[in-house]
Amino acid sequence: MSEPRFGTDGVRGVANRELTAQLALKLGMAAATVLGRHAVNRHVVVGRDTRLSGDMLEAALNAGLAAMGAQVTNIGVAPTPAVSRAVLLSGATAGAVISASHNPFEDNGIKFFGPDGHKLSDEVEEEIEAAMDAWESLPRPTGAAIGTIADSRDLVAGYVESVRASAHSSLDGLKLVLDCANGAAHEIAPPLFQSLGATVIAIHTEPDGININAGCGSTHPADMCGRVVAEGAAAGLAFDGDCDRVMLCDEQGRIVDGDKMMAICARRLRRQGALTNGVVVATIMSNAGLEVALESIGVRLERTDVGDRYVAARMEETGAAVGGEQSGHILLPHISPTGDGMVTGLQVLAEMHDTGQSLSELASFVTQCPQLLKNVRVRDRLGWQQVPEIQEAIVRARAQLTKPEWLSVRASGTEPLVRVMAQDTDEPRVKHVVDSLCGLIQDRFGV
Repeated sequence: MSEPRFGTDGVRGVANRELTAQLALKLGMAAATVLGRHAVNRHVVVGRDTRLSGDMLEAALNAGLAAMGAQVTNIGVAPTPAVSRAVLLSGATAGAVISASHNPFEDNGIKFFGPDGHKLSDEVEEEIEAAMDAWESLPRPTGAAIGTIADSRDLVAGYVESVRASAHSSLDGLKLVLDCANGAAHEIAPPLFQSLGATVIAIHTEPDGININAGCGSTHPADMCGRVVAEGAAAGLAFDGDCDRVMLCDEQGRIVDGDKMMAICARRLRRQGALTNGVVVATIMSNAGLEVALESIGVRLERTDVGDRYVAARMEETGAAVGGEQSGHILLPHISPTGDGMVTGLQVLAEMHDTGQSLSELASFVTQCPQLLKNVRVRDRLGWQQVPEIQEAIVRARAQLTKPEWLSVRASGTEPLVRVMAQDTDEPRVKHVVDSLCGLIQDRFGV
């Protein structure tokens, strides 16, 4: 089995099968070597989520970093955005997070942030991969040049203060349900929101190493929604395992997804005169209703391929102040260098405070358009791209929709699937477009 390499969100795999302790050791050695070429020192901040495999991978990664002369500050269990912020607070060369975000506990991952708190560039990741292939021959320091590993929670406290400062509003009088996904936010989120004045009902705050994201958190928000209604809360916030995303629900227990959060944040910033260049960046999966809502206030929506890496790149190109994904991974670069579920939630709650509107009232700004996604299992996940008949059908299908970009036909990055997604204001039209294309791809390449 080949070793996993960098994908759109770091190196991922099943812990101890693809993502082994040896791989983490090699990755640490390679990363310290390459990062040393780009910086005067080699100070790396390392954090992790609550997965059972976290201790093992943390020990191996830290050993690899220290073996190549890096000074490691180990901050323990902490949200992914805490590591990103800690890099900035400490002036570190880089940060490393051991987490598989919203995935099941069996999976884990390792990703790096650069000195600016952002993910490493493709070029630097390629350098690290090359160094991994030659890890046994990498020059190793000896004596006083060997690195050190120190444990400290001080940087986590600094991160918490930065999140608190981003609120700009009291949460007095708000009753909130927080679903911490038995993950990295379980100790941090409840007291933070309480310190801002909210009455907090915290659920899924007892991680045992295997229950992270299990039937809870942003990918399974039903428990949160039920508790909001039962407790008469104003809102619910469900974080994922590493707290870089959030899914909200309103006082009626209805989901407020990333599209609606982006719209609420964009309208707030536009009112404040802070929506840079009047643009929001989202992926091809975002609902057409978001685009329609933004257009109604003179804001342009730019779309990218699926993945926060692509969203971040387009935001940098356009200078956008708001971007993200339907899944609740929202980027607000004027506040945080990376996606942060708590920061995002606080911006929405601040808008509730400032306008006096309920979350359901704020979310009604976006009217969902019919959207349909179907997967076709194929024997060749890329072959369909070379068939004129299929490409011509895609062109015709785009012409049937109000906007051609409301159709997405793409190959899965990891499975033998072709994903066909369409959306529009007319549901029968959406169904016809998706069913026709899926039928054609199935006939030619289906298994």
